[in-house]
Amino acid sequence: MNGGVLEIGPWQLALALVFIIVSQLASFVYKLGLIKDLSIGTVRTFAQLFLMGYVLKFIFKVELSWVTLLVFLFMTAAAAHTIRGRVGEKEIPFITPMFVSMLVSYFVVSLIVTGVIVSAKPWWQPRYFIPLAGMVVGNSMNSLAIALDRMFSDFRSKKDAVEMKLTLGADFKEASQDIIHDAIKAGMIPAINSMMGVGLVFIPGMMTGQILAGADPVLAIRYQIVVMLMLVASTGLSTLIVILLVRKKCFGKGQQLIISSQ
Repeated sequence: MNGGVLEIGPWQLALALVFIIVSQLASFVYKLGLIKDLSIGTVRTFAQLFLMGYVLKFIFKVELSWVTLLVFLFMTAAAAHTIRGRVGEKEIPFITPMFVSMLVSYFVVSLIVTGVIVSAKPWWQPRYFIPLAGMVVGNSMNSLAIALDRMFSDFRSKKDAVEMKLTLGADFKEASQDIIHDAIKAGMIPAINSMMGVGLVFIPGMMTGQILAGADPVLAIRYQIVVMLMLVASTGLSTLIVILLVRKKCFGKGQQLIISSQ
């Protein structure tokens, strides 16, 4: 016990590997070919999380604003790199506008939450800013990947319809309005579904962690409500800005659609 928190020792961590072993056995029996991926994923989980734990311990101790912001910059860059790999678009140069949009929107939301709503003093206090910003980046990253993939896919599958609208006098905004609408909606659906099911279908990770750490459940609920609203705001803001900026990259100076068909 440590301040009312049940500690997890090396043997308990080793025992948790039973879940991975069971998954690998299932992969072997049904010839799923996932044994290697499960092994690599497990090693990376241990290595990355332990590394992060020691890094955060150091950051919390030094409490320097530039270190906190550097960590935020690294998290955003890593998220942008992950999205690039998941979307896999090669024709349209979307990385730079996406990264800048993510950086600005995530920072604004994280700043408002830590500095105004949670009222951390100073606002960049790493114990609050880094975990909250990390949740913003991680959750919005998935929505952005879905929205971008949907937009690029629709532009290719509906290229003839978009070009027909352009030839009839529509500008690039009017010609792509339906595609942009569907892409933003697709990116927002996961966040909205989480709001619908929170507290009934599942107990979110932050609330669970606080309760396990001995916090008052009512206080944990308040934090979780802030987090859920924060995630929806960051998802909506970043998805909207990124999609609108990247859409412009899909059209040339003459407003012709430059993305190729499927």
